[in-house]
Amino acid sequence: MRIDIITTLPKLLEGPFSDSILKRAQQKELVTVEVHDLREYSTDKHRTTDDYAFGGGAGMVMMIEPIHRCISKLQSQRTYDEVIYMSPDGELLNQSIANALSLKQNLILLCGHYKGVDERVRQHLVTREISIGDYVISGGELAAAVLSDAIIRLVPGVLSDESSALTDSFQGGLVAPEIYTRPADYQGWKVPDVLLSGNPAKIEEWRHESSLKRTQKRRPGLLGEG
Repeated sequence: MRIDIITTLPKLLEGPFSDSILKRAQQKELVTVEVHDLREYSTDKHRTTDDYAFGGGAGMVMMIEPIHRCISKLQSQRTYDEVIYMSPDGELLNQSIANALSLKQNLILLCGHYKGVDERVRQHLVTREISIGDYVISGGELAAAVLSDAIIRLVPGVLSDESSALTDSFQGGLVAPEIYTRPADYQGWKVPDVLLSGNPAKIEEWRHESSLKRTQKRRPGLLGEG
């Protein structure tokens, strides 16, 4: 898999991809992540990527020209499955979307900034818009990192135990069950007996019930309730 991220602030993305699972995925050559500085596609000496909005109003708008140049260059090198704009009013990211995108080969993620991008970018250059939540952050860089993490950890071979991803919250439409580790008794706070029973069938049944109860309590909307 290859993910190309277009941004005006490439340094914001150095940290998330230089440690832990995302770093190991790249070291294993299972995933390639390339960050592209949009300012390199500006044609003026100031490396301008934004301008005032037609009609007035507060805030700057990212210009279509450098974005188009960058996307066109990338698309001349390979075929992309999706060109995704990280937008607060895009479709809300969920596990199903992450699962589907993890099966793709090449993705472009465009990070918005300021008041967003020229609408013609959204109309003609991107194929999909994704939001990480109903709130506004300063730019799309952190959102792109979140989306990338959600996708990359699902790529076969990235996690040392691939079954781990299959038992994450939301994979089966439920949140994850309670989990415990040693010691079995800590100051009188005990691990449920069933988890110490050694009976796989009973343990699996308990975990399903735990997931169901947690979902009903914390995220009833997943069950069509509340």
